[in-house]
Formats: sequence, structure tokens, C-alpha cells
Amino acid sequence: MHMNTDQMIHTTTRWFLICAITTLTGFMTQAQEDGAIEETEKPKWETNASVGFTLTQGNNDTLLATASILSLKKWELNELSLSADGSLGEVEGVKNNETLRGTGQYNRLFTNDRTFALLNLSALHDAIADVEFRGTVSPGLGHYFFKEDKFELSGELGPGFVYEKVGGITDHYMSLRVAESAKYQISERARLWQKLEYVPQVDYFENYLVIAEIGIDSDLTEKLGMRFTIQDVFDNQPALGRKSNDLRVVSSLRYKF
Repeated sequence: MHMNTDQMIHTTTRWFLICAITTLTGFMTQAQEDGAIEETEKPKWETNASVGFTLTQGNNDTLLATASILSLKKWELNELSLSADGSLGEVEGVKNNETLRGTGQYNRLFTNDRTFALLNLSALHDAIADVEFRGTVSPGLGHYFFKEDKFELSGELGPGFVYEKVGGITDHYMSLRVAESAKYQISERARLWQKLEYVPQVDYFENYLVIAEIGIDSDLTEKLGMRFTIQDVFDNQPALGRKSNDLRVVSSLRYKF
């Protein structure tokens, strides 16, 4: 997990930072212009928070607590999403789960309302996988192949930059980010979603991440609901002594603000 030369690292890093800063500056400028035009409109955040808790005592003493929050905001040709989730677990007094993850993405749609420019940010801490931290920044382009009331399907592609400390080793490299996501409104009270990301190192494709998620959400009341999620993270080159694949199944109670 290393770049070929120091010169290549510095050159590609500068190139990436220039692209990211330029993209973000353009997004902010356009958002300000939209705000000036539509001063009377005040789009609201849609926020969902979920908590899950499992405790067993007897032949096996286990504890698993999970929490997550997701906020979405859409206005004019802009889309902004922010999310965070974490988990903490023990089996017989031995820690077997400790994660903290945050993601953010801003989409600027073009006039056709299907194609968009994007900036994706993420950060991860996973003590059990020996990932002290992993941060990624990725600008790119995306497209909604389907964008209907009941069904959405989109794809995204762009360069990326990864900075991480895994297994006590600090590293940084250029990457690609290929992603797709889908949402399906099963009924008035239930919905299904799915996400998939592939993040390889550009000069060493043996080093890559695959991040997948599928879930279903059902309303119990106007504000309260149940959520069932399956998350899988595959790291083709994990920390020494760690497994490549981490699978997590979470059942939680959801509240809509």
C-alpha cells in the first residue's frame, strides 16, 4: 500500500486538492446564487435517528449497541446528505465491536434533473479491524437512471484521495470511486434501499475496498418505525492478523424528526 515515488505522491496530491477545492468552491458559489434567487423558500432537513440494543445473559453474556442518524436536504437543483453511525459490543467481557463512521455528500444537479456533479466525504474508525482512521475525499459525476416517486437508481464515478492509519501504518494514495444506489417504495409505509461502493487504489488495484448495504424501513406511526439493515465491508488488504470481510446485521428502532 504505497505509491511508486515521492514525486508522484506530491504531484497527484496537489492535482487532487486543486480539483476538490475548485469543485467545492463552485458548489458553494452556485448554492449562494440559488439562495439569493429563492429567498422566500426555506427547504427543511429530513432527519431520521435509529438506535438498536441487544443484551443477553446466561450461558453467553453479550452486549451490542448501535446508533445512527441521517439527514437529507433538497432544494432547487441541490441535494445534501449527512450521516453518522456507530456501534459498541462485547462478548464475555471482550470487546468485539467498536466503530464510528461519518459520511457527507453534496450533489449539484444539472438542468436535466438527472445528471449531477458531486463531492463525497467519509471518515471511519474501526478498532476491531485495526483501522485507527480512514478518511476519503472524492469529487465526481453521477446520473439518475431512474428517478420516479416509487423507484430511484443512480450511479457515480470519480477520482478520490484516501488518507488512513491501518495496523499502525499511516498511508495515503489516489483512488477511484465507483458507486450505485437504489431506493424502492414498497408501499405507503415501507421502503427498501441498497448501496454499493468500489474504491481501488489507482496504481495498485490489489488494494481495494467494497462497501455494501441493503435495508428495509417500515413505519409504525407517523414518526416511529422499524429498520433492518445488512452492512458488509470487504478490505482486500486488511491489517495484519485481521480478516478481509466484516458483516453486520442491525435491527433498530427509528424516529423521524
